[in-house]
Amino acid sequence: MADVNDVAAAILDKTGEIDTFKLQKLVYYSQAWYRVWKSKPLFTDEIQAWAGGPVVPSLYSRHRGRFSVSEWPWGDPKRLTADELEVVESIVDAYGRLTGYQLSQLTHSEAPWIRAREGLAPGQRGSRIIELDDIYDYYSDLDQNPEATDISKLTFSEDEPL
Repeated sequence: MADVNDVAAAILDKTGEIDTFKLQKLVYYSQAWYRVWKSKPLFTDEIQAWAGGPVVPSLYSRHRGRFSVSEWPWGDPKRLTADELEVVESIVDAYGRLTGYQLSQLTHSEAPWIRAREGLAPGQRGSRIIELDDIYDYYSDLDQNPEATDISKLTFSEDEPL
């Protein structure tokens, strides 16, 4: 099983500098799709449903206070297996054109984040865990419907907050 820091390093290896908001969402989608395609989790760290979208707290503690990162010295993409790296790179290829804000909007429209945030007001702080079973159920259903997973057809609000 991969270490979440190696996943973050692999993402940055492929993207170059990105904002930490986007990094968190790409790590989330890597976990989600790896869970579906390989029938097991990519990493063991929990993912929480924060107001801005899914966040891996162990990653957040390393980038806290920074807007963007260009490298991840706590991880090494070479430690990922070929299967792990293939999925991570597929996620970056599929979702990488989106901004961190657009990725956040996307996660806010999806059942795993919505379910974990149930009962919380929009913008309210929260640290509820997004359950792997919820992730698997939701993205497995999406995987059965290729049109639903064609993110090139998505449109987003242009009202990106500062």
